[in-house]
Amino acid sequence: MDQDSFDGMVAAVRAFHEKHCFRELGGEEMTYRIALMAEELGEISSCVTKGRGKTELAEEIADLLILVLGTGIAQQIDLSQAFWEKMHKLERREGRIIDGRIRVSEFRGSSDG
Repeated sequence: MDQDSFDGMVAAVRAFHEKHCFRELGGEEMTYRIALMAEELGEISSCVTKGRGKTELAEEIADLLILVLGTGIAQQIDLSQAFWEKMHKLERREGRIIDGRIRVSEFRGSSDG
C-alpha cells in the first residue's frame, strides 16, 4: 500500500474493515461510530489538558483520522472529493477575531454574511 497518499490511507482502513467484517458485525453503524469519535476527541482533549507528549497526541489524532476515514467508507462517501469541495468553500470565507482567536465561518445571522 502507498503510505504517502490519501488513497493509500483509505485503502488501509478499508482493508482493516474487511479483515474484521465491520459491515457484517456492526462496526459501520453510525451511532456506534459517532460514540467512538466522541471518545477519541475526549482522549485528544486529555492529551492536551494533561500535558501529555506529542507522541501520545499524534496517536490519538491518528485514531480519530482512522475513524473518520472508516466512517466515509461505511457511508460510501468519496472523502477526497468532499474534502476538496469543502476546502474550496472555506477558501472563499472571511476570518474574524473572536475572543482573541481567528475564526473562519459563514457567520450566519450576521449582517455581512
